[in-house]
Formats: sequence, structure tokens, C-alpha cells
Amino acid sequence: MQLNSTTPIASIAPRYLSFSIDISVLAGGFWWEGSTGTQRGLGTQRVEALDLCQEKLDVLVKALGPAYVRVGGSEADKVRYFTSTESQPPCDNALLLTQLMWNQLHDFCQRNDLALMFTMKYGLFERRQQGSWQADDVIALLKYSHDNHQTIDVCELGNELNAYWAFHGFTSQPSAKNLAKDYDTFIRCIRQHSPYSKVAGPGSAFWPRIGEAIKPLSNISAPFLDYLEEPLDIVDWHYYPFQSTRSPVKTRVASVDNILSPNSLKDFEKYSKQLEQLRDQYQPTAQLWTGETGSAQCGGQAKLSDRFVSCFWWADQLGRGAKIGQKVMVRQSLIGGDYALINRQTLKPNPDYWVSWLWGKLMGTDVYDVQSNDPFVQIYCHSAKKEGKCTLLIINMSASPKILNCHGFGSKKKRFEITADSLTSKKIRINGIKPRFKQGKVKLGDFPKLSKLNIVSPYSINFWCFTV
Repeated sequence: MQLNSTTPIASIAPRYLSFSIDISVLAGGFWWEGSTGTQRGLGTQRVEALDLCQEKLDVLVKALGPAYVRVGGSEADKVRYFTSTESQPPCDNALLLTQLMWNQLHDFCQRNDLALMFTMKYGLFERRQQGSWQADDVIALLKYSHDNHQTIDVCELGNELNAYWAFHGFTSQPSAKNLAKDYDTFIRCIRQHSPYSKVAGPGSAFWPRIGEAIKPLSNISAPFLDYLEEPLDIVDWHYYPFQSTRSPVKTRVASVDNILSPNSLKDFEKYSKQLEQLRDQYQPTAQLWTGETGSAQCGGQAKLSDRFVSCFWWADQLGRGAKIGQKVMVRQSLIGGDYALINRQTLKPNPDYWVSWLWGKLMGTDVYDVQSNDPFVQIYCHSAKKEGKCTLLIINMSASPKILNCHGFGSKKKRFEITADSLTSKKIRINGIKPRFKQGKVKLGDFPKLSKLNIVSPYSINFWCFTV
């Protein structure tokens, strides 16, 4: 294997590896933990609102920063803001975003070097009866935030608007043309009341194997971008490569075999390139973001999404997304659900957390061109955090050790290897030892040095550091 060129083929944002806190977790709505099925895209169990003032949570989040934190999710479209001027009481089971929650969210962001991406309420209205989307609630929240020196770095309208038919009923599904009109109103509203905020859209949901699913009902990204008159800053989309047993739609179930299949990784690239073509045609100045992604839809798969095996798709999607032009990757979720980086009840890191931590420490923003001739060994290369260095990400999804001969990368300095006792282990090891926070910190120097041999262990995720 060799470095094809020292000229970068792409670059990512400094906050590339980002994550979400679902509005259901933040405000205490219906969530996945304890749920065996779904109700209109939501879990069946209500959870307590998340306490953002936990010192241990700050320690874990700080170690992953800087990042964007996206607050969105299915209940973002029926939440009631504390600034709302609506005279009617909220519907049954509606969430209330209180002033305290909002203020604590901004304090949490400030403490942990997080930039806020917020999903504004589109609503569950029927257009024929109620007309166009109204910006009153959004304006009130923006004005409060401005008056209190609170920054919303990225705004988007509605959550997975192309999937309303699945979550909220067929009569709630906006057409691409009407959605574009509402989004134009929204963009003009943001430009006026929060001019420093970026605007992202349409945040359409894509399913493995079937993409945006049903034409013309949910296949709306292309016509939406065609009809849209105002410029977007970000064209984004949502994608989960697998579905949990809770999911009512299963186009690729979450299983060990599927997660470790190279074919399962290809759809992400296929749909990303579709979005790139649409971006180039309709919004050429906009960035491409993966606005939401996790291992399996509907909360993740129990005993898989929070285990070592989940590290393989996540490491690959981070590397693959950077290589094909995604500027930011927003992981669902930081906390809450089987797919969380951090267990909500115990505040312990799940295996994917440690992939994210090593990525943040070792992978820089410039992306280089490398190829693998083995489909079970995926390889990606970035600049390192320090100038004159580069890092290889090597993902061995096979039960066999591999010999990797590297040419053109310079002198090998350090290796970091993630392994576990089994694919379904809850604990991982870095260079043979379990990672632990000591006095609120964990450092690369905490881990033993590995030899500089060119051997890649079976079922392992590796970061090899070079001096160019």
C-alpha cells in the first residue's frame, strides 16, 4: 500500500466529528430505552429530562471536543418553546422546552467548546387546513437568544421532513414545492433575526438499499433543492446503515454479519454522491454534512450498538465520509439509546466513544488518497494534528491478521490499536489496556507503546502515526 499523492483530495471541518442530543432526551420525551417497538417514529417509554450539569458528563464531552452538538429528533416538530406566544395549550404528550433547559444547554456548550446546531419546529400541521408555515415561534426564540447573548451556530427547519408520512401520517407529508416555500420563509427569518447563524437543509432521511424510499412521496431532496430560491449554507442528510429490531421498516437489519460486511458500507458513499451532485447543481456554495447518523435506526440495536462490533462501521464511516467530501459528521447520539457514545444511566463510555476519542486526537483536517485491495481492510489517511505528520486509519474486519507494507508515508512513530475479547464485548482495549480517565483526563501517553511491526491484528481498528 502506498500514499498516492501528498496533495490533499479533501478537507474536513475542525469540528468534523460531532454528535447530537435528541430533544426527547434533553426535554424528557418518548425515547428508546426500555421500548420494544415504536409509536410514530418515537420510543414508547418516557424518560426524565437530561441533567446537563453533571461534572462527569462535562469530563467525557470535553475529551471529544471541539464539536457541533445537534439538538433535534422526531419530537423537535411538536415541542413547545418557553417563548411561544401560542394561546392554545400544547397537545397531549407535547414536550416543553423550558427557559432553564435552554439556558443550561447554552452553558453546556460554552463549557465544553460546542457549537449548537438546533432543529427549529416545523409543526405537524395539515397545509390544506392551516396554510403556510408561520415563523412566529422561531422568531421569539431567536430574539430571546439574541437578547441573552446566546449563539445558535446552525439552524434547520424540521426533522426528516421527507419521512413525515411514516412518522406522523400521510396527510402531514409536505410536498417538495410547499416545503421549499416554507424553507424560503425560514431562511429569510434566520438571515434577519440571527444573521450569524448558518442554515442547513433539507435533512432528508435515507434508508440503506432504498435511499429516500417512496417516489414521489418521500423522494423530495432533488425537487426541494430545485424549487428553493434562497441559498443554503449546508446541504445535509440523515443515514443509518442498519435497523434495530424496534424499527417497523427493515431494509438491512443490525447483525454482526451485516455490520462486518464490506457491502454494507457502500450505500453511504452511493447516497453521499447523489447529494453531492444535487448540491453542485442547485446549491454550489453549500457544504455537505451528514446531519444525523448512528448504527441502527430507532435507538440502536441492544447488545450490538453499544458493543465492540459497532466500532467498525463507525470508524469506516468517519474515514469514508471525510474522503468523499462530507465536512461534518453528526453522530446520533452523544447520550441516550443503545447507539449512544455515553451510557445515559451510568455515564460510562461505550466502545464507539473510544474510536471517536482517538480520531479526535490523531486525525487532522487534510485527507489523502490511499487505496486498499482487500475489501475486509479499509484504509484512510489524514494529516496529523501536528504539521509534518500523517495518520493512517486501518480497519481490519476479518478474523485474520494482515501484513501491511506502507510506502511513501515516512517514518512510523506510534501505533494505537483498539481490540476486545469478543465482537460483542462491552469493554475495549487500546494497546492492550482498558482506557480510563485519571483525575478527569485520559492521554495518548497513558497507553503502552506497540512495536513498529506491519502486522494488523484480527478484528481491530488501528491508528498508525508517521512523520513525513
